[in-house]
Amino acid sequence: MRPRSNSAPRPTPAPAAQPRLIRFNKPYGVLSQFTPEGRWRGLKDFIDLPGVYVAGRLDADSEGLLLLTSDGRLQARIADPRFKMEKTYWVQVEDEPGDDALAALRRGVQLNDGPTLPARAERIGTPPALWERDPPIRVRQSRPTAWIALTIREGRNRQVRRMTAAVGHPTLRLVRAAIGPYTLDGLAPGQWAEAGEALSI
Repeated sequence: MRPRSNSAPRPTPAPAAQPRLIRFNKPYGVLSQFTPEGRWRGLKDFIDLPGVYVAGRLDADSEGLLLLTSDGRLQARIADPRFKMEKTYWVQVEDEPGDDALAALRRGVQLNDGPTLPARAERIGTPPALWERDPPIRVRQSRPTAWIALTIREGRNRQVRRMTAAVGHPTLRLVRAAIGPYTLDGLAPGQWAEAGEALSI
């Protein structure tokens, strides 16, 4: 006879938790970090979720889509330019950009840290469902403004602002509308929502 085993059956391991991916519409004046700093507010004023971290950054004086995730590998993938995840911005600029300025953005412009990759750039009307900025932008009565949609695959410091300045149209307001397949749809400033199925890693 075989001796009876005194070992209990092994428990079935619990399925791995799916990583959380959060879409957040970051207002003007909020940092891409949870703690405030100086005159800028932090994300903790809007998001009370343990274990999620910012994937990529958005300057305090810019608005729009910010992604947060609980998965470190996913965070790195979203933030790393090597994965070429496109980012689309609505950019309000000074004066009306002509065809030459848009063509320069599409080819790539020379910045002090080297040329940019080719981008997609087009004139658009005021983006639909755009909220009022608080505080409003400063405009000069003698100078018109216009909106362009600019899509890039890099993540240099203040890149969009430097690109529009390089073609003669300083940025007055900057709103990130999309990161890869994720958009601002349905989010008012300061609101967040689960992004649904996360990207495969």
